[in-house]
Amino acid sequence: MILALLAIVAGFALLMWSADRFVDGAAATAKHAGMPSLLIGMVIVGFGTSAPEMVVSAMAALDGSPGLALGNAYGSNIANTGLILGATAIVIPLSVNSKIIHKELPLLLVITCVTAAFFWNGGLSRAESLILIAGFFALIGWSIFSALRGKGDMIEGELENHLEEHDMPLNKALFWVVAGLTLLIVSSRLLVWGAVTIAHQLGVSDLIIGLTIVALGTSLPELAATIVAARKGEHDIAIGNVVGSNMFNLLAVVGIAGAIAPMPEVPHELITRDWPMVLGLTVALFIFGYGFRNRQGRINRFEGAALLAAYIAYTAYLIYEITSKA
Repeated sequence: MILALLAIVAGFALLMWSADRFVDGAAATAKHAGMPSLLIGMVIVGFGTSAPEMVVSAMAALDGSPGLALGNAYGSNIANTGLILGATAIVIPLSVNSKIIHKELPLLLVITCVTAAFFWNGGLSRAESLILIAGFFALIGWSIFSALRGKGDMIEGELENHLEEHDMPLNKALFWVVAGLTLLIVSSRLLVWGAVTIAHQLGVSDLIIGLTIVALGTSLPELAATIVAARKGEHDIAIGNVVGSNMFNLLAVVGIAGAIAPMPEVPHELITRDWPMVLGLTVALFIFGYGFRNRQGRINRFEGAALLAAYIAYTAYLIYEITSKA
């Protein structure tokens, strides 16, 4: 148990550090290639902040732990919306000014509903997983289209300032792309081994471990990025990081895991307990962030507290399930 805990701690630390280096290197490389800042922010940085979830879920599926992969994806969305946006909005209320974010919010809600439809037959086939992956590439295409047509959007100026702060020479950028990705894989392998070992020793499902320990750990890059952006007044980046990551999780993370290891039987709790939580938080985020009746989209302190309270209550229930079975 002690060795497994050390593996999780070391895996998380290396995962966060390598993900940050990978994102900075990829963004700087894209900038040297002449890509627009809006395109870098929506595609390169968005993909990079979801890289921990993607790699961890792929490793979990290869190791025969599909429940861990699903728990990682759905748990990360719950942590992103409830913990990260909720806690950030309590300290710094967030406003939504970007038209692109306004388009992404309803799209996230649609993706949340559509992806859940694949689970209603009780499993996830390889064909369904490939559809999710195709949806992910369609999302990338839509992001590129939006970025190329989004000149002058509020988020563009925020992204240009952000990229200027993380500029680096091309050779250094390429080094961190390769080194960051390599360390991502190594740290994910370490993390998955530790998580699976603890799950077996505690007698709880891989799904529960994925929803709690692993999901929280892989969401730490989004937490850091969101807090830093909010403190700098880059509210659209803060919300855009979470919205983009949530869409990538539902399409790419679940899709990759299912394509590697099809799941003839999905845990029933995922459908009855975890997906409704994801849906509820996504609906709340849509209502708060979209804005209706000429109200500007925003997440104020009260709404942030509501999101955080929902996350705490959900996590407390999962911890109760773990302790009751230990």
